[in-house]
Amino acid sequence: MYRIDVETADDWWEVEHLYDTCFAPGRELLSSYRLRAGVPRVDDLCLVVRDEGDVVAAAIRFWPVRIGDARALLLGPIAVHPTRQGEGLGGMLMAESLAEAVCLGWDRVLLVGDEPYYSRFGFRKLDGVEMPPPTNPDRVLGLALAPGGWDGVFGVVARDVD
Repeated sequence: MYRIDVETADDWWEVEHLYDTCFAPGRELLSSYRLRAGVPRVDDLCLVVRDEGDVVAAAIRFWPVRIGDARALLLGPIAVHPTRQGEGLGGMLMAESLAEAVCLGWDRVLLVGDEPYYSRFGFRKLDGVEMPPPTNPDRVLGLALAPGGWDGVFGVVARDVD
C-alpha cells in the first residue's frame, strides 16, 4: 500500500538520499540544477510516495523556469528507489503532479530525459527551446498542459527569479 504526500521540509534528507541512490555522483553539476539554484520550487507539485513502512519510495520535484517571456515548469528530478522500480510509482507521481499542475494553471512542462520513456506521458522533443549547455538538445522534452501551451515559446531556458 502506497500513499502520495506533498513533500515537506522534514522529507528533504530522505528525498535527497533517494536521489543520491538513483543518480550518478555529480548530478548537481547538470544544467537543470543550475536553473534551480536559488529559485524556490513549486511546493504543491513536489510529491513523495511512501510505502507501508512510511519510507520514501519515490519522489518528484518541479521548479519554475523562463523561456523568453513565458513561464514553464521544469520537472525533475523524478526517482523511484531501485527496489521499487516496475511497480508504477513513477507513473503515479507523473499523473498526480501533472493533474495538479493543470489545476494550478500551468500551461507547459519541460524536462530533460529520454523521449521513448516520457512519450507515454505525452512529452515530445521541443524544437527551438534550448537548455543551457551541456544538454543534449534531443533530450529537451515538453508537454502542453493547455491547448497550444508551447505555441510561440522558444529561446534559451533561464532561471525564474521573479
